[in-house]
Amino acid sequence: MQLTTPVTLQKNDIEITHKSNIMLLGSCFAQNIGNRLQAGKFNVCANPFGIIYNPLSIATVLQRTIDGEEFTAHSPEILESNERWHSILHHSDFSRRTKEELITAINSALHTAHACMQNADILIITFGTAYVYTRNSDGLVVSNCHKMPAKEFTRRLLSVDEITECMSRVLTPITEARPGVKIIFTVSPIRHLRDGAHDNQLSKATLLLAIELLQKRYMHNAAYFPAYEIVLDELRDYRFYADDMAHPAPIAVEYIWQQFADTHISSGSQALCHTIEDINRALAHRPFDAESNSYKEFVRNTLKKIDTVQREHPYLCFEKEIEQCNTLLNR
Repeated sequence: MQLTTPVTLQKNDIEITHKSNIMLLGSCFAQNIGNRLQAGKFNVCANPFGIIYNPLSIATVLQRTIDGEEFTAHSPEILESNERWHSILHHSDFSRRTKEELITAINSALHTAHACMQNADILIITFGTAYVYTRNSDGLVVSNCHKMPAKEFTRRLLSVDEITECMSRVLTPITEARPGVKIIFTVSPIRHLRDGAHDNQLSKATLLLAIELLQKRYMHNAAYFPAYEIVLDELRDYRFYADDMAHPAPIAVEYIWQQFADTHISSGSQALCHTIEDINRALAHRPFDAESNSYKEFVRNTLKKIDTVQREHPYLCFEKEIEQCNTLLNR
């Protein structure tokens, strides 16, 4: 008896290994996959401006990351609201009490992202919504309204052509300069219920059509991973959603990650991920008696596993894990 309608996934020529340099930008899916890749010790830079939902802001952030142009006290993106300083290109995680603190934080993240982008050979771009908010005072499209009054913004639905053109202006120079770069597009399965059920579907459909055109335009560089379809079609049940009925539940996130790994991560790197997971589980273990000889032997065996992995894969860094083991042994 078949109780689901599985989404057929096929291996393609975009293969991720532990030697890949990966940049992720976009919605929560990019953040979730980025977190999983970081836990597996892949070389990752994930959402250096924070979570971003709309394609115009993603294109702007990608271009800013490539250029490395710093933010200053006079940048139009910087503003004060509700006794906090914000950037309309950044998630509220970057907001600070003073302008100086904000600029330091966003420029630090920018420098890191700019350096990563120089060597990035895999781009993972996740669109969340085709709706954008434009600031009425200057026409800037914002990534985050930071709870400012709605009257200060105009909301509209992007067209398919707007999305493809804004992304192409950034992606074409990248692919021309580095023909080997690979791009994985996704559409976030998160339901933007504040838009309303119908408007959310219009938004997702617009994103899907735009990605279809981008895939054709960059057919030798681009692929689409169907995270949206997996949740909407294969996991078609509210038990796969969190309590807000909009975000995927942890079990759904885990399933999507496994599907993504099977599609895009090399078999060798998948095996290495399992070894790293075993090490992480061992370090997360909480014994009844941390002073016992048996537990200290357990920690020493974990150190041996780390040493074996490091000798086989010297490009991986286990500095924090080794320090944690030494701390446990020297109690």
